[in-house]
Amino acid sequence: MAGLNVSIAFFFLVLGTCEAFRRLSKRLLAPGLLVCLTAELAGSLQLCSGCLELRMLLEIGPWGGLSPDVVLTLLFLLFVVHAACANGAASNPTVSLQEFLLFECSLVATVAKLLAQCVGTGMGWALTKLYWSWELTQLHLIQNLMASECSSSIRTSPHLGALVEAACSFFFHLILLRVRRSPAVCRVPVLAATVTFLTYVAAPATGAFFNPALATASTFLCAGSSLQDYIQVYWLGPLAGMLAALLLYQGNIPRFFQKNLLYGQKSKYKIPKARVMHAEDGEQQQKGKGEKSNPAPRA
Repeated sequence: MAGLNVSIAFFFLVLGTCEAFRRLSKRLLAPGLLVCLTAELAGSLQLCSGCLELRMLLEIGPWGGLSPDVVLTLLFLLFVVHAACANGAASNPTVSLQEFLLFECSLVATVAKLLAQCVGTGMGWALTKLYWSWELTQLHLIQNLMASECSSSIRTSPHLGALVEAACSFFFHLILLRVRRSPAVCRVPVLAATVTFLTYVAAPATGAFFNPALATASTFLCAGSSLQDYIQVYWLGPLAGMLAALLLYQGNIPRFFQKNLLYGQKSKYKIPKARVMHAEDGEQQQKGKGEKSNPAPRA
């Protein structure tokens, strides 16, 4: 239990540091792209550090008496706090690409966001490694002993792994598209519950990252799979799932083509049926009067 308390204290320390960085950037920088990039940097650092610690608890925690239910509960709370404090940051490359495809973000801003996410994720990985090196608990000691021989998170074939990651990304982005305009009170717990459920279902197969930046920091350095397999599963899989969700929800991909491929276009203006029937009756009456006023000539 002492190890769990240390992990929770680490979560709060990272959260406080990232929140202070976000507030400081808001005060010092003018509103615009720079504030957005600092939010992406802080959000990615916070998400990466928390997920790496949770992954350690999920893999080594049972040796210390922690059940998977405790880790999943912490995962839900972590994403609730992350979504509530994100300040509009995606902290996920596929979400930023989705915004670009929906004309919500320009190409330059999207590339800048992706770079900020990569830098923030790398900083989160380095910070967590430093924190583990202090060996504050027995779980961290075991983690350091296993770090040099970490195994790949792909526990199935690369093709099936890519399909699993694509399915997770598909459902996540489909729900995100549905609730993104909803109030935060509804949106945040729904997204957190979705991430927790997908992790519970797909973690035994691929780790259920459906976040290319997070997967790169977490598992690309581990032996057991080639770089091609990692790219196929953790980059191409989530990207394909995002595109499929966007196509199903929108009926098209606005950045590529405007024509709706799945759903028929309906007119914005609806004419009441009563008015249509009244207009048709009026036309028939006018035709009848015209025929009476112009009788046919007699031979």
